Amino acid sequence: MRLIFASLLLVIATLVQPVQAQEQPVDDIRPVTAPVDINRIIKAFSARETEFRQALNNYSFNRDAKVQQIGMGGQVMGEYHRVSSFVFDDRANRFEKITYFPAPTLTELQITAEDIEDLGGIQPFALEAAKIDLYNFKFLGTQHIDELDTYVFDVEPKVIPKKVSERFFQGRVWVDDRDLQIVKVRGKGVPEGKQRFPVFETYRQQIDGHYWFPVYTSADDTLLFPDIAIRVRMLVRYTDFRRFSSTVKITEAEGPVPEPSPKKP
Repeated sequence: MRLIFASLLLVIATLVQPVQAQEQPVDDIRPVTAPVDINRIIKAFSARETEFRQALNNYSFNRDAKVQQIGMGGQVMGEYHRVSSFVFDDRANRFEKITYFPAPTLTELQITAEDIEDLGGIQPFALEAAKIDLYNFKFLGTQHIDELDTYVFDVEPKVIPKKVSERFFQGRVWVDDRDLQIVKVRGKGVPEGKQRFPVFETYRQQIDGHYWFPVYTSADDTLLFPDIAIRVRMLVRYTDFRRFSSTVKITEAEGPVPEPSPKKP
């Protein structure tokens, strides 16, 4: 998110501190005394991430994304709300059909291309097998969430690039200890550059009895710019996953179509 207008007092930055992904509480994470094959777990869930992203190419779905600017008293000062339907082809090209998008009323913030890309990339699937060597992993232990027992890892990129367009995940992931797949994510997209991105939390749900797709992402964070602090609240819902079959569209080339050559008997 990019700052576009500074009307708040500088003193706000000293009153409200941001939530950093690496500073999240340990909660009830339990240390593991028995040997755990960390490399096997990482290799397994990164392979699942690749599988799930590829599987998503065969699904259409709806996304309802809302970002609000929150005032000192908790009131909503402005809002960005975008509802879309998505369809993917078999080459992972994404098409968006916007079904509801009123004029944003955010006054200090501008939603950027990186914000939208994070919703489609960094937040749902960041740790694919092709990218796994670019990250450091720290195994924290196990934790029971909902009805699942999970392995918990802190994740950060080995090198943070200078370009904001090169997006990486930094935060924490929860991996189901039976199927070795990520079921929950908490963190943010990096690098930030002159922009600021909130710490988000994403929950996944099993679709069609196999694929764990994101269904709910939320954030309530304070973004610190050089001379201003702005609290934002974000809620993104993914619904109505529907498997579809891609179709091939045939178009005529420019100019006359050559006649086929006669076949020899």
